[in-house]
Amino acid sequence: MTSLLALSPLILVCATAIVVMLTIAWRRHHELTATLTVVGLNLALVAQVVAWWQAPVSVTPLMTVDGLAVFGGVLILIATLACATLGHAYLEGAQGPREEYYLLLLCAAAGGLALVSSRHLAALFFGLELLSMPLYGMLAYTYRERGALEAGIKYMVLSAAASAFLLFGMALLYSRTGHLDFAGLGEALATAGGDGWLMAGMGMMLIGLGFKLSIVPFHLWTPDVYEGSPAPAATFLASASKVAVLLVLLRLLQSSPVQDAWLHSLLAVLAFVTMLVGNLLALTQNDLKRLLGYSSIAHFGYLLVALVVNDGLAAETAALYLVTYVLTTLGAFGVVTLLSSPYSGADASQLHHYRGLFWRRPYLTAVLTVMMLSLAGIPFTAGFIGKFYIVAVGVEASRWWLVGGVVAGSAIGLYYYLRVMVTLFLPEPGMQRRDATTDWAQRAGGVVVLGLAALVVVLGVYPAPMIDWVRFMVAG
Repeated sequence: MTSLLALSPLILVCATAIVVMLTIAWRRHHELTATLTVVGLNLALVAQVVAWWQAPVSVTPLMTVDGLAVFGGVLILIATLACATLGHAYLEGAQGPREEYYLLLLCAAAGGLALVSSRHLAALFFGLELLSMPLYGMLAYTYRERGALEAGIKYMVLSAAASAFLLFGMALLYSRTGHLDFAGLGEALATAGGDGWLMAGMGMMLIGLGFKLSIVPFHLWTPDVYEGSPAPAATFLASASKVAVLLVLLRLLQSSPVQDAWLHSLLAVLAFVTMLVGNLLALTQNDLKRLLGYSSIAHFGYLLVALVVNDGLAAETAALYLVTYVLTTLGAFGVVTLLSSPYSGADASQLHHYRGLFWRRPYLTAVLTVMMLSLAGIPFTAGFIGKFYIVAVGVEASRWWLVGGVVAGSAIGLYYYLRVMVTLFLPEPGMQRRDATTDWAQRAGGVVVLGLAALVVVLGVYPAPMIDWVRFMVAG
């Protein structure tokens, strides 16, 4: 019973997926399917409290439900709820199948919940594939658009290649250690010394997970997939998907700490290069979704700093940064979603679509402005708190060149974030523009983005509750 209660959020999400599937088979009804999805996700979110009461508990040798798993589950469910709500606004009034989107979303959320609870390489792979496979369909969901099909196929092919690297790395680790559980791997790696096959196994696993996190040089798919995919699917990929992979990587490094200097040096180099490359490539972008794609590459470079340190406040810093990143990313992509429609051409992602938006939709402009300021790490936004912690943990560990990379990347990023904000206030051009509906703020999607903007500001001004919650969850 303890194990069932601990896994109740995952069970509820899976049960909701089954109910949604049966509902679609019985009768297609967009409103009913969306409502069932949102109700099921809310029940799973409430069940996280029940799971926390049982934690920490080991559910078979494959999974564990502890504070980190509950924290990751809460973030994934919040992101999935936002994507379901924004997806409803995006698909409303569209011709063609709409209900399967929610089924794919629920299956991907179940994969994310399984992934953050993994403590065994078999569970890690199962959760990662359950998370990734529905994304192939979500990214190509608006199949009438050539860009969406390209995004889905590109992600599927490259994700399959990354999974092959991951499996080969697991096989090498198992052949040398005889363990697949994280704890057993940690003990074996601590006594193995500089075994070349172990180094190769760890390197191949890092390639597989680095692809999912868009770490340089495994980042090339990111801007293309973000640009071509439907906005709600890109939102899930940029938020919930990356949260799940980052947290399982954090758990893997904590459970099986490798003392070899080469791994820490490699992670540090990847973090530094990812920060700079992501920001530099974003400078020339005229497409907001591509710009956000390169921005997410840079932000996960910042997050790698906490993984490189992997001591003291590192876990708390990574968790806190994930909270601020998820809230801001959901808000930024939420604005793109509200201005887009699946069967009226490509999404509103070109910067000229947003020119003069302030004069038509001032409150929506305020939301996007707040999100850009938070991504830039400007004070009095949640993004500043996350970036401050990253700098603090780098200073505490005396990783000065990484701190310099964070500062330099943030300075570069300030330019292209301000460029987006300036575009919002320019006079309206004669070229084609896109607009949200007049009653966008009264609809569920509009309420979500307004709430996210308010939360980003409140947590930037008064971050103590967020910091206390993160510290409590990570310590548990």
